[in-house]
Amino acid sequence: MPGKRPTTIAEYIRAAPREGQPHLRRIYAILKSVAPEAEEAIKWGTPFFVEPRFLFAFSAHKAHLSFAPTQAGLERFRKELEKHKTTKELLQIPYDKPLPEDLIRKIAEYRLREMRKRVDKAFW
Repeated sequence: MPGKRPTTIAEYIRAAPREGQPHLRRIYAILKSVAPEAEEAIKWGTPFFVEPRFLFAFSAHKAHLSFAPTQAGLERFRKELEKHKTTKELLQIPYDKPLPEDLIRKIAEYRLREMRKRVDKAFW
């Protein structure tokens, strides 16, 4: 994304490829609804949600977006992810395909629960 580097997620989405902006706005809304108290940040040029550690991120590319809930966040959903393009740590969603909203929400909710369990254990 050329020009000034975005400092907020809204700026990041506005600077993304036009064809991806609807998907990016929607994934942002889903992640924000799952983790409304998470800190939002742009780290390494990518939107991050942190509570108190990394929860998940997403990023814009030329023809797709990537959702990054960590390898552990995706592993639990490998069966449901079979029809989607994935790497160890990313779910790639082409802009010309529907956003798998329910699946993204389930993965994000799982990731938030798991992170909160870790934080609770750390305090006890």
